[in-house]
Amino acid sequence: MTPELALTELRRGLEVALWVGGPLLLTVLVVGVVVGIVQAATQLNEPTIAFVAKAAALTTALFAGGSFLLAYLVDYTNALFQRIPHLIG
Repeated sequence: MTPELALTELRRGLEVALWVGGPLLLTVLVVGVVVGIVQAATQLNEPTIAFVAKAAALTTALFAGGSFLLAYLVDYTNALFQRIPHLIG
């Protein structure tokens, strides 16, 4: 395996990790900022409110887009397994 090929596979793996984890992390980030603004405005500084809101948003995002994310991950894994002979030889 050449260094260029190894870097290409590493880049593809990082892209898949970004596509799978990105929407979930972005959802939690947006909900965290909104809850933080609401808590600052109301002076309700209870950490469990933010945690429950983030957990609910993450669960909702997983239900909404989990099948797409899983399909993307499975497609990448199948393509990687099909490229193994090319990577070794």
